[in-house]
Amino acid sequence: MSNEVYHMDCMDFMQSIPDKYFDLAIVDPPYGIQRSRIGYRKLWKYYKPKDWDDAPPDKKYFDELFRISKNQVIFGGNYFAPYLSPSMGWIVWDKGQKLTMSDGELAYTSFHKALRIVTVHRTKICKFGGYIHPTQKPVELYLWILNNYAKPGQKILDTHIGSGSSRIAAYSLGLDFWGCEKDKEYFELQEKRFLEQCHTKLNF
Repeated sequence: MSNEVYHMDCMDFMQSIPDKYFDLAIVDPPYGIQRSRIGYRKLWKYYKPKDWDDAPPDKKYFDELFRISKNQVIFGGNYFAPYLSPSMGWIVWDKGQKLTMSDGELAYTSFHKALRIVTVHRTKICKFGGYIHPTQKPVELYLWILNNYAKPGQKILDTHIGSGSSRIAAYSLGLDFWGCEKDKEYFELQEKRFLEQCHTKLNF
């Protein structure tokens, strides 16, 4: 089983990959809405604000993503509508409780499936290794996505690995996984989290 994450810009990585190499890309790219600065006073005891979310990816990113992957799940797809084909198979992540931030998030999928709503409490984000990234998502959310949209033996890609939740989920299901993270601090934090969580017994 492969489980590889590279400290590099995802565009450089994708340009080195053959067409349709990955079976499924699950990505959470910057939305361009400065998510890293939302809730500053309450949340920055965990991490420092950065400028990584000031600008969303452009058409070149999506062209490469679609070139190297057969199917895609794209968090924040509502922010990238000009680059996406029509789809009925959206995912609604219901965060399960009233929050000062949004009650849920949308994820675009390229699958011809019915819209699905999955409830995973946002409080579960810190279950495996605590908070290490401003837009960290629960491992359980990625487990649900992989169980419903991936098959055994498939190759999974995450171009913006961030906290590494997708990596942990793929590892726990025995799926081959590749990811990128260009921020050195987050790359090192997710590496530490992965080693701590996946070299001990995972209880999902």
